[in-house]
Amino acid sequence: MLTFIVDPNAGEQQQGLRVWQRLERFLVKRNTAYQVFLTGRRGEARLLSEHLTERNVLEEEDLVLIAVGGDRLMNEILDGAHLSDRLIFGFVPAERSDLARGLRLPRSQWLCFRRILNPHEVRLMDYGIVDFGAEEPQHRRFAVSCGCGYDAVRSEMASEFSQRPGLHVPLLQDLQFTGSTLQCFLGAKTVRGELLLDETRRVELNHIFLLSAQIQPTEARGIRLAKSAANTDGLLTVCILHNRSKLQQFRILAAPGLKKPVEFAGVRNYTCAELKVSLKEPLLLHVDGEAVGMQREFTVRCIRQKLKFLC
Repeated sequence: MLTFIVDPNAGEQQQGLRVWQRLERFLVKRNTAYQVFLTGRRGEARLLSEHLTERNVLEEEDLVLIAVGGDRLMNEILDGAHLSDRLIFGFVPAERSDLARGLRLPRSQWLCFRRILNPHEVRLMDYGIVDFGAEEPQHRRFAVSCGCGYDAVRSEMASEFSQRPGLHVPLLQDLQFTGSTLQCFLGAKTVRGELLLDETRRVELNHIFLLSAQIQPTEARGIRLAKSAANTDGLLTVCILHNRSKLQQFRILAAPGLKKPVEFAGVRNYTCAELKVSLKEPLLLHVDGEAVGMQREFTVRCIRQKLKFLC
C-alpha cells in the first residue's frame, strides 16, 4: 500500500491540493490501495512521519512514503522518520523544487507519479545533518542543503510570499515577488567567519554573504553555486559567496546557469564530509529552506547513501 503525505498549500493558490486531487482520481480508477494524510500546519508532517515509520519498524514491513508538496515537506518527513532499509521515499513536487532537480525527476507531476507507480530504479541518496544551538542543542536532517545568509532570508521570504492571500493575477504576483526579492537582497548583510573542513583544514573569510552546505547542485529555489555537487558521494559541497559589492553579488546570483561558479571573484567551493562554521555575528540559518533562527556556530555532516528514492 502507498502512503501519501500531502501539503495542500504547496505552491501558489493551493497547487499541492490540486495536484493531489488529480493523482487521487487516478488511484481510485485503478483500484490502487493507498492512505493519505493532508497537513495543515508546519511540523505536522514531521509528526506523521515519525508515527508512520515507528509503526513500520515494529511491523517489519516495507513502507513507501510519498511526499506531495515542496522541499520543506520532504524535509519534515525526512527529519521525523525512523530510517531503515524498509523505508522507501517518493516525491511529487507541487512547486519549484531543488530536490526534484537533483534527483532528475521529470518536470511534470504526472510523470513523477507514473515513475512512482512504475519506478525505473530505487536510487540511494545521501542526506545531511546539521547541529546548532548553543543553549539548547538541536539537530536537523536535510536532503538539499543547509546554509546561512542571503539564501536563508530568501527562502523564508519566498515561502511566506507563496502563502500570502491576495491578488491572483500572474503579472502582479511576479512584480510583487520581484520587489520582495530585491528588498531582501539589498537588506542582506555580510559577516566574517571561519570554516573547519574535516577537522584538518581551516579557512577564514571576510564578507560572507551566503554560505551553504549542499547535497544537491542547487538550493534556495534555484541558486546554482554547487554545479559539481553529487548526491551519492558521501560529501558535502560547501559554497561561499564572500563579496561585499552588491553589484558583484547580483552578477553572480543572476548569471544564467553558472557553468563554473568558482571562476567568479568571491565564490569558493570545497568538498568535505564534515564542516564546522563559526561566525563573528549571527546569521539566519535554514535547513532545506526552513529558517531555524539566528546562529553563530553550527556543524554539518554528510551521511552516505542511506535514503532510498523511487525514481
